[in-house]
Amino acid sequence: MSPEALAFIVFSAGMLLLMGIGMNMALALVLTGAGMALVLDFWDTQLLAQNLVAGVDSFPLLAVPFFILAGELMNSGGISRRIIDMAQAWVGHIRGGLGYVAIGAAVLMASMSGSALADTAALATILLPMMRQQGYPMHTSAGLLASGGIIAPIIPPSMPFVIYGVTTNTSISALFVSGIVPGLIMGVGLIVAWKWVLRRTELPEGQPLPMAHRLQATVKAFWALLMPIIIIGGMKSGVFTPTEAAVVAAFYALVVALFVHREMKLPEIRGVLVRAAKTTAIVMFLCAGAQVASYMITLADLPSVLTNWLGPLVHNPRTLMAVMMVVLVLIGTALDLTPTILIFAPVMLPIATKAGIDPVYFGLMFVLNGAIGLITPPVGTVLNVVAGVGRMSLQQVIRGVNPFLFVYVVILTMFVLFPQIVIAPVAWMR
Repeated sequence: MSPEALAFIVFSAGMLLLMGIGMNMALALVLTGAGMALVLDFWDTQLLAQNLVAGVDSFPLLAVPFFILAGELMNSGGISRRIIDMAQAWVGHIRGGLGYVAIGAAVLMASMSGSALADTAALATILLPMMRQQGYPMHTSAGLLASGGIIAPIIPPSMPFVIYGVTTNTSISALFVSGIVPGLIMGVGLIVAWKWVLRRTELPEGQPLPMAHRLQATVKAFWALLMPIIIIGGMKSGVFTPTEAAVVAAFYALVVALFVHREMKLPEIRGVLVRAAKTTAIVMFLCAGAQVASYMITLADLPSVLTNWLGPLVHNPRTLMAVMMVVLVLIGTALDLTPTILIFAPVMLPIATKAGIDPVYFGLMFVLNGAIGLITPPVGTVLNVVAGVGRMSLQQVIRGVNPFLFVYVVILTMFVLFPQIVIAPVAWMR
């Protein structure tokens, strides 16, 4: 057996084994990378250390901690709650209105934080108790909130797009633009699915609030609504880069929380910074560990092996795209979004570009597929967040997410069949 084939076995079997025993994903990546180095007779502790440092030594990756911090400040400073209050004022009276509130709030909050976990936690903390009190079916309500939360990685600003762009050397600004239309389509798909789910559920209709109350709620959310305009408008006009946009978002959220809404006191900032630092450490350790594994994957020339397997499909881009999406769906059931990007994006993108697939379109599809994996059992990180906040069993949430998961798969299939839905808006914005 060749060293390259043995390295592939070490990587795949090692990852499955280490994940199966519950080892930290970043540490599992480092250990499998080290195992591949031994098999390839390329063992060098200094090289491993250099790759660990190189994995996080990137200026664009500075966007990650600041977007995480912006999400924490939004939740602590009342910005997220005002978005939900505004949505409830306008559509909360409709039958099943809290579901539509969740969808509208998810889309708006996605345009501010870029973090699926932060958005899902905020939505579930505020809306799940209200849904339980008003007699909503809890499993479908939890499934809806989890499904709404994964719009955050698609609509800009998006942390996964930043990581994907850094990993594959793809334009982060173009990736941001590519997510606007698909993110809105995801919101529409959730509306259709929620309406279908509620067709046999008896829920009362409320009285519409007076226009004065609706306008008052909208005015209170003004500073929150201004945030995505500043971020996206600043990047589009060239005032700041995506990395700088993350700093602007965090600073804006801090100023609004402290001096406009005045819902956060100076002593509370320490707790916000600690939570953001913990989340950042997890993401950055993943980036560092993935760099070790990625370097050894490149050294073993595993991308060429995969290219040879998929070679016959290179001349049929749509079929190749469909096969890759199926592979990524299976990967998404076992891996979280960030390690999926770090490990497989550098391997798959060269094959896609060789087939003539637009790299920005492929990036959007890759991240969308990985985001769907966040609500796909058995891992389903977002499902665990909703189950924890709502004090529900994971099985209940999995059962409730199925209709919305089906809609997302339909949308993913639609983008494979009609790539211009993604490509055309990017070309127009450019």
